[in-house]
Amino acid sequence: MNLLDPYVFYFELPIYAPIKIDETTDSLLWELLNFSGNIDAYHPGLKENTTYSVRPCHYNHASHFYQYGGMNYCTLTCVRTREVYYFYIYYDKQKKIFQKIGQYPSIADFHISQIKKYDKVLTKERLKEFTRAIGLAANGVGIGSFVYLRRIFEDLIEEAHKIAKGDTGWNEEQYLKQRMADKIELLKAHLPSFLVENKTLYSILSVGIHSLKEEDCLAYFETVKVGIELILDEKVDEYNKQKKIEEAKQKLNALTSKIPKS
Repeated sequence: MNLLDPYVFYFELPIYAPIKIDETTDSLLWELLNFSGNIDAYHPGLKENTTYSVRPCHYNHASHFYQYGGMNYCTLTCVRTREVYYFYIYYDKQKKIFQKIGQYPSIADFHISQIKKYDKVLTKERLKEFTRAIGLAANGVGIGSFVYLRRIFEDLIEEAHKIAKGDTGWNEEQYLKQRMADKIELLKAHLPSFLVENKTLYSILSVGIHSLKEEDCLAYFETVKVGIELILDEKVDEYNKQKKIEEAKQKLNALTSKIPKS
């Protein structure tokens, strides 16, 4: 994922997530600092997508900031409401580290309203934990955000486990002895395909909690969050499909009862 892509940087990257500027990312930083155009993204007030007009670096312009580093800010203006959103940036030229150090509205404001669509497939407690994960990341707490994402992942596995226990030939004792990757393989008939194909997501979350630094977790947060969302998207699609099937059955049954039998 290109963390210096304008959309990713403004609307997905948590504050304080460090971006190392090297030969690969140097030109991308220059493009971001000079980006002046429109971005389509979610508006927390309107609760729908809108278009934002981006105004790049202020003060001594992008070239000065790019050359000497320091603090600066950029603004995004909603073309519909004319609201101005502020994004504060810091570039440590000596260490070659670029960061977003503040913004209004927060990342949480952009994303929390959007995850309410998962209330069909997550319990109220897990939906709250998803909200907490986004809120923590938005405030620079990477490890804590991973803890909540891992709980959601584990809950999805346990939900499938409860269903699988009713399968013919299910071996509960064998299942309980397995590592998470092997458990997922045993449960694959009851899990979203994205989860089965990307079972390493759990190990990433675990390594993040136990071994990575805050800034590392923040840098990886959006990628991991998107992985969780793709799993939940599959579950929502399946939920809506089953709901549509049930509604169709009911209507067909009602229609059949009204049609005279030949």
